[in-house]
Amino acid sequence: MASTSDPNIVAQAFLAARAKKTPLTVYPGAIPQTMAGAYAIQDAAIALDGRRIGGWKVGRIAADLVDRYGGNRLTGPIFSDEIVDAGAGQVPAMPVYAAGFAAAEAEVLLCFGEVGTHDYDLSSVRDCIADVRTGIEIASSPFIEINRHGPAVTASDYGNNKGLILGPSIPDWRETDLIVMPVEMAIDGETVGAATMEAMLDGPFGSALFLIRTLRARGIAITPGTWVSAGAITGIHEIRPGQRAEAVFDGKIRVSCSITG
Repeated sequence: MASTSDPNIVAQAFLAARAKKTPLTVYPGAIPQTMAGAYAIQDAAIALDGRRIGGWKVGRIAADLVDRYGGNRLTGPIFSDEIVDAGAGQVPAMPVYAAGFAAAEAEVLLCFGEVGTHDYDLSSVRDCIADVRTGIEIASSPFIEINRHGPAVTASDYGNNKGLILGPSIPDWRETDLIVMPVEMAIDGETVGAATMEAMLDGPFGSALFLIRTLRARGIAITPGTWVSAGAITGIHEIRPGQRAEAVFDGKIRVSCSITG
């Protein structure tokens, strides 16, 4: 299996490892060298998985890898049964692959309304956004080294996603300059990251625009109510079962979760 490039076989291996929570110490096939190869594995896994997709995570590709992979972002599915609404202050327990890779990321979450077939740009893409909320993405994979082999490997296993916590909405988001909003992330009460969205390429709406164009190219429809987790703001913070993550947006909007194995 270690030498196969068949996307279905690689996808099956990832699905089996996720279902059994079995750690993968080596990539289960030939490492994809392009984003097209990565998305072929991802598409095969989505088809085999059969669950409904409720959103998509968007991650950044490092600047020194942009030319090689043909873009500066990647994406992966977030399944509906792993999206938890904590907008009223709940602290959900979110499972991870304890023997694999696990992290929590503070993110702004955009909810699509009707996207249609319009040719959007960075300004007009706001017109198809119905809501903007605060949140935390749970990044986890049974492949321990998922982030050490480049963006194609990350994308091939659901973009390294294992869940999404929907925090409170950002009031007046259409009139708010989201780019300069301060965001902090803490694990077990200790601050592990602080930043604004100024370092996120062209910001969360750029992530939404990227997702529309990428999914259209892959023949995947965006239904109203689909979420986009727009990218890590304060960094990728590794976490383990028993710990608690809390993201604070604009000094006052809090989103929290505990981590389980």
